[in-house]
Amino acid sequence: MANLTTLLLFLLVLCHGVLATTNGHHEGDEEDRPSRSSTSSSSKLFLMHDSKRVIKTDAGEMRVLKSHSGTGRINDRHMHIGFITMEPKSLFIPHYLDSNFIIFIRRGEAKLGFIYDDELAERRLKTGDVYVIPAGTAFYLVNTGEGQRLHIICSIDPSTNSGEHIFQSFLIGGGANSQSVLSGFEPAILEAAFNESRTLVEKILGKELDPIVYVGDAHAPSLWTKFLQLKREEKVQHLKNMVHDKEEEKETSWSWRKLLANVLGMVNNKKPEKKDSAGSPDSYNLYDKKPDFQNAYGWSKALDGDQYHPLREVDIGIFHVNLTAGSMMAPHVNPRAKEYGIVLRGHGEIQIVFPNGTNAMKSEIREGDVFVVPRYFPFCQIASRNGALEFFGFSTSARENKPQFLVGAASLLRTMLSPELAAALGVSLDRLRRVAYAQPEALMMPSTWAAPPHSYAF
Repeated sequence: MANLTTLLLFLLVLCHGVLATTNGHHEGDEEDRPSRSSTSSSSKLFLMHDSKRVIKTDAGEMRVLKSHSGTGRINDRHMHIGFITMEPKSLFIPHYLDSNFIIFIRRGEAKLGFIYDDELAERRLKTGDVYVIPAGTAFYLVNTGEGQRLHIICSIDPSTNSGEHIFQSFLIGGGANSQSVLSGFEPAILEAAFNESRTLVEKILGKELDPIVYVGDAHAPSLWTKFLQLKREEKVQHLKNMVHDKEEEKETSWSWRKLLANVLGMVNNKKPEKKDSAGSPDSYNLYDKKPDFQNAYGWSKALDGDQYHPLREVDIGIFHVNLTAGSMMAPHVNPRAKEYGIVLRGHGEIQIVFPNGTNAMKSEIREGDVFVVPRYFPFCQIASRNGALEFFGFSTSARENKPQFLVGAASLLRTMLSPELAAALGVSLDRLRRVAYAQPEALMMPSTWAAPPHSYAF
């Protein structure tokens, strides 16, 4: 019991002293020092719950959890987390965003088409794949899974947008329900730009389409159905077959190739290179990656910009953790980045601590929950005894993540073990060594926490 008390006192001093100093904390700085009364009412402080449905059609939907920038160090750089669901044989029509966009295929299969080096590239994506779409890149998504819904988790980095919206989508196709970016120009401008009659241009841009539509069946807009049936080269060179009215197609030289060639930045009359996906980066499958750490209590993976170069462009990292039933990821600190975690499976608990040593949040988490851990704040995750806890997420740095663990075989306690540290704590070196070496496990270890009887059932 004495050893446990000593350990708890040491951790409190360590969190308050070392971490507060690292975070630039001062006694007079109240910004990161909430009162204990406010702390007791903040059990959901770092859970993201500001959900907004930004797209809803018969063919799919997109829901976004908004992160608030706020003020101060706690909210230094933020991102939004999105969830996209697409029905079988559906298309997220061509558009581009004002924000960096990283997609993770949670479940299903998809075809991603996008512009890379002024050419149309296409990538087949499967469950576990990660792909980076930089801000301003025109792209579309197709659910290619046979009879299966497509589930995507995405990060939306608003650092490149105006800040007035969560993000802004600029649709290449659209109409009364969702305006094309071209619809705002005066008819005379479009007539001159396309070198076609005003009537034909207005007819093309005036079609009523939703952002997510069905393709390949009776109620699908034939425009996008035909587009997807073309080969990659044909999408660039021969899009005139996408005109809905066959008779009008014979009467005009209008082609959808001209539309996409101008809007997507292609060069007229330039043939695409004969290479797969226009030399674009491959996707990265997170499920195929070997764990960076693994023991009897779980495993963890981290993907940074050195391992997957597209992450460097947007300066975002990715992590994936699985804790076995009743296990815990030891209290630790991320000194390089803020983390956004999404629970993929199971349920458990997360605890986050303020730099002043008070508890910032203690909350149960379950599948679908999204939590945020500010940079420098100590935290730990614990899996319920009823089953494993699996979570995935994004960090605000593409550099290699080097978390500092406060407890365990790879902890600061052992690294800093010295007469000076013992003197600072007012204990003997032998007693400090006994506490530091009491836990034989590193990073992941057993926990005494158990889910209450009424806990979630899956």
